[in-house]
Amino acid sequence: MEGISKYFPENRVQANRNVNLVVKKNEIHAIVGENGAGKSTLMKILYGLERPDKGRIVLNGKQVSIHSPMDANRLGIGMVHQHFRLIREFTVAENVVLGIEPKKNGLFFNRDKSVRDVRSVIEKYGFNINSESRVADLTVGQMQQVEIVKMLYRKADLLILDEPTSVLTEQEINRLFDNIRELKNQGKTFIIITHKLDEVKEISDRVTVMRRGEVVAVKETENVDQKELAKLMVGKSVLFKLKKDPVSPGAVVLELKNVSLKLKRQERPLLDRIDLKVRAGEIVGVAGVGGNGLGELEDVVTGLFKVSEGEIFYKGENITGLPASKFREKELGYVPADRLNRGSCLDSTVRENMIITRHHDFLKAGVFNQKKISVFVNNLFKSYSITGDTSVPIGTLSGGNIQKVILARELATNAELIIFSEPTWGLDVASGEFVYENILKLRKNGIAVLLISSNLDEIMNLADRIVVMYRGRITGRFTNDKSISKALIGEYMMGVRNDFN
Repeated sequence: MEGISKYFPENRVQANRNVNLVVKKNEIHAIVGENGAGKSTLMKILYGLERPDKGRIVLNGKQVSIHSPMDANRLGIGMVHQHFRLIREFTVAENVVLGIEPKKNGLFFNRDKSVRDVRSVIEKYGFNINSESRVADLTVGQMQQVEIVKMLYRKADLLILDEPTSVLTEQEINRLFDNIRELKNQGKTFIIITHKLDEVKEISDRVTVMRRGEVVAVKETENVDQKELAKLMVGKSVLFKLKKDPVSPGAVVLELKNVSLKLKRQERPLLDRIDLKVRAGEIVGVAGVGGNGLGELEDVVTGLFKVSEGEIFYKGENITGLPASKFREKELGYVPADRLNRGSCLDSTVRENMIITRHHDFLKAGVFNQKKISVFVNNLFKSYSITGDTSVPIGTLSGGNIQKVILARELATNAELIIFSEPTWGLDVASGEFVYENILKLRKNGIAVLLISSNLDEIMNLADRIVVMYRGRITGRFTNDKSISKALIGEYMMGVRNDFN
């Protein structure tokens, strides 16, 4: 890719500025950078989801035009997105061939041929999935394999992976990397967008660093360490060690007693007899792979779903069955996993999003006190190092800045409990570190923190106690000390171990 530039006038953002990217055949090339650095836009241009304002793409020595993903597929380029694009009720084979289905008599879907063809791709590249399995019955790691098989079925030689390990366990990450190495041995080329610098070191051959829409460095991976990469990404040194002071937990702030959640016409409960306590001045981490009850736990402890059985207590008061609005009135802080659709109103301004949960504080005789709002918003902007214009829609900010806005808003309350769900999902090193420091500050100030996350590094870095969930049940409980390992917790996350059968 040569001289690629892309400007989004509606957001006034220069996403790419004269970017040159060289990827060698049969290499694993990582692209790293802060949120808003231009990585995803560059890859969307390569995959035909965006058109560049200027620049050209050269593939195997020939200049090519890529106007759509279909063009990219025809040229042997495939992309696996961070959020899987699979139909859960379809089989693996049906998902893989979707859009280019083999026909019988030139008219009807040839199901048998699709199963055989997909099975041959799976066997050729050594994946451990069944072409006739229903996607809804697969693990998250297996779903990712389906996405890769989908691209290989379309004869992709260059595969773009966007944050490929964000929802995988340690064991699934190891299996994915084994698959990538085997595909490389068979002649495939990879571009990996990631924020995890330890994984950059483990899997890539070379790494391109982007900052503010430009390439600032290209390095042989073996010749650069994580600290140098982080410094190149951010433009300054970034600490990797968090200071976690010893604290003595206080009284129980949140308690779940025998909580279950079961939907109509569904055999297995989404949550099954959950017992959980969170005390003042402690961080309780709930670990698990997506689809195993983490999202449902987030929903019930914030009042968005009513439990089918059991009780929820906040500071000793039974709040079971109260709507989310009543939870808010009790000043429970909440930083949701879905920062775009649940944590913010994308079409409203940054300013409006920052006061949305406490707008009554700024009303006088039914009129907003604009001066008071400005002081409040500007103070939070400064305290949380948020960059951007407070008068523009929040959807125009980078993911890291949106998360900082939500964090600032929620921590500005007098909450005695803050619920965090996937707080650093998709965030860069500097933004993630900033979130972690603020979570530890809450703990130090005696606030109870419930941390729900599929990121095991996050859980082990922050939590005082760890609860592991699998298929809606608690499978293990641990005090977070040196006696436990990521591999051990991973086995409980995958259901290999269960202390509470």
